[in-house]
Amino acid sequence: MSGEAAIVAATRRWIREVVIGLNLCPFAAAPMERETIRYLVCPERRPEAIYRALLAEMEVFVQLPEEQVETGLFIVPAGLESFDDYLDLLYSAEQAIPEAGLEGVLQLASFHPDYLFEGAPEDDPANYTNRSPYPMFHLIRSEGLARAVARYPDPEQIPERNIRTLRELGLAEMRRRLERVLGEAPESGTRGPSHT
Repeated sequence: MSGEAAIVAATRRWIREVVIGLNLCPFAAAPMERETIRYLVCPERRPEAIYRALLAEMEVFVQLPEEQVETGLFIVPAGLESFDDYLDLLYSAEQAIPEAGLEGVLQLASFHPDYLFEGAPEDDPANYTNRSPYPMFHLIRSEGLARAVARYPDPEQIPERNIRTLRELGLAEMRRRLERVLGEAPESGTRGPSHT
């Protein structure tokens, strides 16, 4: 399995075993089953080049038919190991959405191995709602998300339920789950889960 294929395989395992397995996102199972998730592994390592590649992927993504590509993951295995660097790039990309005329069309969700919610302690298992095997940007079609949320009872309860679930499982268990997902991933040039 090539490095890129292994990275996608680990990402798919994370979605299946953590995101869907723990029901962290009730909207993830349908595109996974329909195989309408687009995975793109970014080969760039410098933040400026990663940013340009992400903007290019956003432009491509919105042109693809929704029935073929419901949602996308732009995976960055190298270059954004620092969570602060990742947040800087996320902020720039979010600023670019309205500038590109994509406001109300595209949204970004954020995932990183060292994800830390503002004000949360590093050892809070709840951070694992957004901790992923690699830094990545989730490309979401705004209309599709609005339709999914409208059909789901009490969507505002999802974050609270996730926090409760992950805190009950505990930090050691969440670390173990993320490490297991990465079990078959290549070692060099990749980033594993944080050991805070």
